[in-house]
Amino acid sequence: MDISAEAVKKLRAKTGVGLMDCKEALKQSNGDMDKALDYLREKGLAKLQKRMGKAALEGTIASYIHTGGKVGVMVEVNCETDFVANTTQFQEFAKNIAMQITASSPLYVKREDVPEDIIAKEKEIYKKQALESGKPEKIIDKIAEGKLEKYYQEICLVEQSYIKNPDLTIKELLEELVVKMGEKILINRFVRFQLGETIEE
Repeated sequence: MDISAEAVKKLRAKTGVGLMDCKEALKQSNGDMDKALDYLREKGLAKLQKRMGKAALEGTIASYIHTGGKVGVMVEVNCETDFVANTTQFQEFAKNIAMQITASSPLYVKREDVPEDIIAKEKEIYKKQALESGKPEKIIDKIAEGKLEKYYQEICLVEQSYIKNPDLTIKELLEELVVKMGEKILINRFVRFQLGETIEE
C-alpha cells in the first residue's frame, strides 16, 4: 500500500526515528499508526539488546521539590554518552522520574532490588490472609503470587503506572526513550526526603 508523506512525518514527530524506518514501519503495519509505533519499539529494543553490556557512565542527577518544600527527591539517570545526557528529552525524562518518585513513593527501582527476606515476609502475610478468608489451600500460592505482583507495582518504580499517563508504566516510558535515543539508559538510584519522617516525637 502507498504510505503518505504526511503519515511518515507524523510518525517521525512522535518517535524521532529516521524517515525510512518510519515508512517501513507503516508499510509493515498497513498504515496503522499504533501498530507502527509498536513495530518501531520492538525493532529498536531488539537492536538495543546488543548494547546492554555497554557502560552507562554518563547521565544526570535530577531533583524535584514539591510545592511548599515538604517533599524532595534526587534521582540518578544514566546513559552512555554526554551527548544524550544533554538532550532535552533525556533531561525532561529525568525530571519526570523525580516527580514520579515524589508523587508515588516507590521504595526500590526494580523488583530485583527488593530483599529476599521482605519478599518472603510479604508472601507469608498473603498466604495467611487467604487461609483466614477461607480460600482453598490448593490456590493459596497462586493468590499469594498475584498479590506479590501488585505489591511490586506499588513499591518498584519501573513497575508503577506513570502519573502523567497511567496507560504507560515507567518501564515502558524508559523503553520509549531508549528507542528514541539509541542508547542504553537506566534509572540507577534515588533518594526521597519527606519533612519530619525521621523525627521521633
